[in-house]
Amino acid sequence: MSVLLLNASYEPLTIVSWKRAMTLVLTGRAELVEQDGDRVVRSAGGAEFPFPQVVRLIQMISFAGMRSNESPRFSKKGLSARDNRECQVSGCDDHGSTVDHVTPRSRGGDTSWENCVLMCLEHNGVKGDRSLEQLGWALKQTPVAPTSSIVMLTARPEWDAWLLPA
Repeated sequence: MSVLLLNASYEPLTIVSWKRAMTLVLTGRAELVEQDGDRVVRSAGGAEFPFPQVVRLIQMISFAGMRSNESPRFSKKGLSARDNRECQVSGCDDHGSTVDHVTPRSRGGDTSWENCVLMCLEHNGVKGDRSLEQLGWALKQTPVAPTSSIVMLTARPEWDAWLLPA
């Protein structure tokens, strides 16, 4: 089970295992911000501790990769979060369940953030290996590489309050 790790400023840092989160909390280097429901961790000695969902470091840290501008590795889960799980064809409100290559792979298109969008089954089936211009279609938004926080968005919906801007 994954736990969201926040910096002392409540800025999302990364995702850690529940064991790492418990170690940080028990050693006093982090505090529990949110418990995962009513779940508890029991020690061999019989002590019970709340199961962490979100923990915050006590002291602020910074590291070289913290403000990295690199986009995360392409994934369908990340694409689904970027496109808000919706078909990206203008005027369509259906659920986006398939990955479509804007420039079809048969015409030299690659599998990348800038060339892939979510589409509903109907639109993807009609499009096939044609371009959007041939069909007279437009996209709701231009596909771009997301920030690294999009990867954390795909992990657990309960973290949205910590990851999305207010």
